[in-house]
Amino acid sequence: MTPASIPDIKTALKNYDAKELSELVLRLARYKKDNKELLSYLIFDADNLPAYLAGVKEEMDEGFAEMNKSSVYLAKKTIRKVLRLANKHIRYVGQKEAEIELLLHFCSSLKGSKLPLNKSTVLLNLYNGQVRKIRAAIDSLHEDLQYDYLRALERIE
Repeated sequence: MTPASIPDIKTALKNYDAKELSELVLRLARYKKDNKELLSYLIFDADNLPAYLAGVKEEMDEGFAEMNKSSVYLAKKTIRKVLRLANKHIRYVGQKEAEIELLLHFCSSLKGSKLPLNKSTVLLNLYNGQVRKIRAAIDSLHEDLQYDYLRALERIE
């Protein structure tokens, strides 16, 4: 069975009243943790983006703090976990500025972790990939914002 397209779902949802819509949303939230997290963001945190981003950055910092630095392999696993967390929240927010802020924070935390980035090809490629994503997101912004974010990117490089 193939799922319906987004425009089809959108037109079908217009036929529902408020009570039926809330039941559909609650049923959807029951089945997957990601759906519940996205719904929580949209309902409770979307109106206060700076506080939400600060909470995500704090969660990322906790991940970096509990990283096992005795082995590069174990450190890479934790770094990827933190990056998955950041990317999940970037998808929830859906704004380029938030993407840039979270990825800048990730890159600066990775640099500050004192791991040998130059000795590990995987870590270096991971870092460079995130820098490329930041640059691509910066290029899509207004010129004034581009300048501010480019300066922040230059500081961590």
